[in-house]
Amino acid sequence: MTDTAPLTRPQLRRLLRTARRALTPAEQHQASQGLYRQLAQHPLFRRARHIALYLPNDGEIDPRPLLREAQRRGKHVYLPVLHAWPRTRMAFQRFERGESLRRNRFRIPEPVVNRRRQRPTWALDLILLPLVGFDEHGGRLGMGGGFYDRSLAYQQRRTTWKKPRLLGLAHECQKVERLTQASWDVPLAGTVSDREWYLVPA
Repeated sequence: MTDTAPLTRPQLRRLLRTARRALTPAEQHQASQGLYRQLAQHPLFRRARHIALYLPNDGEIDPRPLLREAQRRGKHVYLPVLHAWPRTRMAFQRFERGESLRRNRFRIPEPVVNRRRQRPTWALDLILLPLVGFDEHGGRLGMGGGFYDRSLAYQQRRTTWKKPRLLGLAHECQKVERLTQASWDVPLAGTVSDREWYLVPA
């Protein structure tokens, strides 16, 4: 997909969500395996000890093979959880193998909220984010709730140390030529699709 100039962000979001939801179960499985092959042996993934991922929803590319691989290697894995109050707050909580999940208000599975098992965002090594659309310049179009942008806003105030590294995960069909970024959008270090890496030069 390339010609996005006439579309507003909500229009583009609807278009790209439709495209990823249109993928068949076989295509989704193939994409998930492709993503695993792209990331599992990469130094960014191998060196990270504290990794946040997500559970797929609404046609998002599935990172669960990476989650299981991280746990197999003894890494600490975290999933996003939404707080009841304030309702705009999201945190990253340690997720153990076999732990039960519940659905949050958006019907997305998450661990039962336990603040003692949450880790500050700045203390994570790597966050693998879901997205609706992306470009080659670190631009990310999310679902519009702003949860990740609020959680990572502190990075825009830092000039040197910027943990964690932020990588978007996506189907190749979610790539666009250029995304117009708002002032509050937190840029990514890059995006990994089932086919390619799109790292932004440091």
